[in-house]
Amino acid sequence: MPLTCGEVFELLLAYILPPVGVCMKFGCGLQFLICLALTLCGYVPGLVYACFVIGFQHPRGARGPAFIA
Repeated sequence: MPLTCGEVFELLLAYILPPVGVCMKFGCGLQFLICLALTLCGYVPGLVYACFVIGFQHPRGARGPAFIA
């Protein structure tokens, strides 16, 4: 599934400051706090976590793609 323009923007923000990209997608919740803690421990763990969360998880309430069987 290709990335949307919004996801590309979030990934670019995550590269500069990982918690900001996560905050834009999920708000200031648990995902943001985990990313902030990992970023404070080191830039690379926060960056890896942010890219994973932005690329592979959907916010609650968001609908996934509809598959026709």
